[in-house]
Amino acid sequence: MYKIKLNFFNPAKIADSGQAFRIHTIDRTHTELVAHGKYLQIADLGNNEYAFSCTQEEFETIWHDYFDLSRDYESIVKAAPEDDTFLTKSIEFGYGIRILKQEIFESIISYIISQRRSIPSITTCVDRFSELAGTKIDVPVLEMPFVQPLKEAYYAFPTIEQASKVTAEELDSIGAGYRTAYILSAINDFNTGKLDADALKELNDDELYEVLLEMHGVGIKVANCAMLFGFQRVGRFPIDVWIKRIEDKYYDGHFPSERYPDTAGILQQFMFYYIRKGNI
Repeated sequence: MYKIKLNFFNPAKIADSGQAFRIHTIDRTHTELVAHGKYLQIADLGNNEYAFSCTQEEFETIWHDYFDLSRDYESIVKAAPEDDTFLTKSIEFGYGIRILKQEIFESIISYIISQRRSIPSITTCVDRFSELAGTKIDVPVLEMPFVQPLKEAYYAFPTIEQASKVTAEELDSIGAGYRTAYILSAINDFNTGKLDADALKELNDDELYEVLLEMHGVGIKVANCAMLFGFQRVGRFPIDVWIKRIEDKYYDGHFPSERYPDTAGILQQFMFYYIRKGNI
């Protein structure tokens, strides 16, 4: 166990913000997730103190980066214009949300799966895909201040090699539907070396965007989501039906994301979380 005080950090809100599909709230003060082949539980101890079910070394080498804890979110939100009422209300409501730095392969496949689906449906399909091809995770014995995990067994998201062995019939069986062909194509792109995560990281935003759009079944929204949540290109501004409603009602059809070239994606998350909670 590792305890630490963290500012601008609310794991329950992050879990409910829709950016990742394997992070869930257990109860009012406990959140769990699976990432990087590991299970992690977070206990909110109050007064900005949190307990993580891992060692300090694991926290510093994996989770510190995963939760984007080096970025100064306080400065970002303070720079939001006060006359943008909807944005300032969204920030206040979503205070503590950070952009997760997800694994690239998992993020791309997950957002291909996400097309035209609700978040619960996406979560189910991603979990089934992990159970189908991923490695079972050894969940550590948890004692106070942690609680019983939500499930009996957890599975890591498949590696590229593991995913390459999955068939179209198996993907159909877990509810991938018409996305099956897109998933198989993406897996093949990575498995054959046509796409390489490390090489993709080196591309600038415009280059990365074009490469992602060339993938079979990847459109504008999926590309921007992958860039924001997999590559942490926080200037990207994904637009789905929720954000479109906001733009139409509060911004004359267009949120001025160009004003925020380095933070638009972070602001988008506050607005997305705010509207999904019924604030419109």
